[in-house]
Amino acid sequence: MHNLPNYLMVLLLAWGGLFVSSCNEQARGFALPDGDIEEGKAVYSMFSCNECHRISDIEWKGGSDDLNIPLGGEISTQKTYGDLVTSIINPSHKIARRYKQETSPERDVSKMKNYNEVLTVQELIDLVTFLQSEYKVKTPPTDYHLYHY
Repeated sequence: MHNLPNYLMVLLLAWGGLFVSSCNEQARGFALPDGDIEEGKAVYSMFSCNECHRISDIEWKGGSDDLNIPLGGEISTQKTYGDLVTSIINPSHKIARRYKQETSPERDVSKMKNYNEVLTVQELIDLVTFLQSEYKVKTPPTDYHLYHY
């Protein structure tokens, strides 16, 4: 190993460090099979998601005391399978600041029901496919000007 030039040793160490640091990404390689958008829409209605969430052409059925959380629409970054699956199976994982006051009395616990034991894997796949289809990535406007020479 002492016969390696210094630059090669540094390159190998940098590559090894990069390799080791990227090993802990839990979502890497996570992919669901293709789901059915229409079936996902049916799952959304069947589990009464529209009592707390609002999305495109599905009527919101919540009462005045219910949350009215918008889903879908234009966003600046794509919602991944991992984002959506986590939001469904572990809704307390990440609660938007504007909804923290609406959480349960136990600190930072989502009001969302736990569907983990009633939602089938296929229903989850279809629901995630439907939800993902409702988001449209929009590039935010910029003040930068293109210069042509």
